[in-house]
Amino acid sequence: MEYRTIGNTGIKISEIAFGAEWMGEYSDEEVTQLVQYCKKQGINSLDCWMSDPDIRRKLGNAIEDDRQYWIIQGHIGSTWQNNQYVRTRDMPKVKEAFQDLLDKFKTDYMDFGMIHYVDEVKEYEEIMNGEFIEYVRQLKKENTIHHIGLSTHNADVALLAAQEEEIELILFSINPAFDIMPATEDLEVYRDSSKYTEDLNSIDPKRVELYQLCEENNTALTVMKGYDGGILFDEKESPFGVALTPVHCIAYALSRPAVKSVFAGIKTIKELDEALEYYTATDEEKDYNKVLAKSTKRSFEGQCTYCGHCAPCPVNINVAMVTKYHDLAAIQEEVPESIQEHYNNLEAHASDCIECGGCEERCPFNVEIIELMHKAEALFGK
Repeated sequence: MEYRTIGNTGIKISEIAFGAEWMGEYSDEEVTQLVQYCKKQGINSLDCWMSDPDIRRKLGNAIEDDRQYWIIQGHIGSTWQNNQYVRTRDMPKVKEAFQDLLDKFKTDYMDFGMIHYVDEVKEYEEIMNGEFIEYVRQLKKENTIHHIGLSTHNADVALLAAQEEEIELILFSINPAFDIMPATEDLEVYRDSSKYTEDLNSIDPKRVELYQLCEENNTALTVMKGYDGGILFDEKESPFGVALTPVHCIAYALSRPAVKSVFAGIKTIKELDEALEYYTATDEEKDYNKVLAKSTKRSFEGQCTYCGHCAPCPVNINVAMVTKYHDLAAIQEEVPESIQEHYNNLEAHASDCIECGGCEERCPFNVEIIELMHKAEALFGK
């Protein structure tokens, strides 16, 4: 297992983590067995958004002897009402549900207190200017939560959160399909195959901006929906018309800037082992780009995904990074000073391109890289 540090917290989190939402259908013994197996494999983090008291109890019992080992993302605003999950901002219910989470986990703190499931910009603004964030801040002041996080599926919301210094971690839905979809306040859009139109063939600019901003601000990203609920494993259901593997999906998510960990949605030890194959897989087996290049429904043809297959460059241009900065700057009215500075600090620049064409020969998506270097040179002036 490999570990990555979350922002400025000093916390080292396993690259693959335990997304524990499926535990309702299993016995206490089965849940404990799975949790212990996770620990044995070096996994040291779990996410608990579930409000079902029985699921919380099972997980709490499973980690009771190892509480200090586990880095827990505990959600604030996920409640259990009339025997069903309800997301709410009703403060009495929010407070009661979060106390229940602590009680069921037999702990007096959560490592990350996650502002739960904020997909609307208006709701985000209300939270950050109202009694909800005051409650979260009080929890942190009391050391009941050690750090503040937020979960969202909407890049617009995530971009706002990444600009908030007190939000140190964002749980965000990341996979190749979601990355090409424009920001939306409706999660169901991501799950509607008819919304994946032919013109969606490259990473959405808002997501490029988000990844770069999080990298610059040292805001950590952890990943949910990495498998798109298993849809990406089925070539008939996948928006790409090709089947990816758990290894492909994990490799994709971990290659995004600022991503620290992928919370794998697993039910069994077998499914966990399939995720852990990432560490024994060859570069070929991790290569999601070659699979996506064979897409029958839509393609990244001609679009850079920053995969790095273009390397090595004989004059040491980091083509993927130059392209990232170009794409991020090109969507702005003017080149932001921070992006210009990052570009200037690169070892080599687009103007150094000798047009040898080796990068284009290696690119799985047939990107016209030489032309792109000319555009970057014109944009950055160097």
